[in-house]
Amino acid sequence: MSKTSSGKGTKSKSNEEVFAGFQTLRNEQRQLANKISELEMDLNEHKIVIETLQAVEPKRKCFRMIGGVLVERTVAEILPELETNLERLPSAIETLNEQLAHKGQEINDYIEKHDIRVQRGAQQPTEAPSQDSSNAKSNVLVASG
Repeated sequence: MSKTSSGKGTKSKSNEEVFAGFQTLRNEQRQLANKISELEMDLNEHKIVIETLQAVEPKRKCFRMIGGVLVERTVAEILPELETNLERLPSAIETLNEQLAHKGQEINDYIEKHDIRVQRGAQQPTEAPSQDSSNAKSNVLVASG
């Protein structure tokens, strides 16, 4: 009898491991999406600041936050740095978008490999899954939202 219960424990642990792996992939995907959103906001902020500073005389004082420290410089010193950052941000965003697409494909492959069916919200399961449960092993994840 202890063999049977340990066998069931292994099976449920396997399902838990599959679920944990899926959740890890989803969290990584969310982190990538959040970082992309953050960089897009930075890009827009850089554009606004550059437009504003171009209308100001180059010797005027301005302040910039660098690594949590507020530094005083002139517009002539800050403007080239901002323009360089503005040029680099689109390539960083593009790289992250490619990583996000790759992560989405990785999640789809994981779902296929482990035969996972994702149910969204409070949908009632249909009768088909109950019939399939006797024929084949499948994992069902319920995602809220």
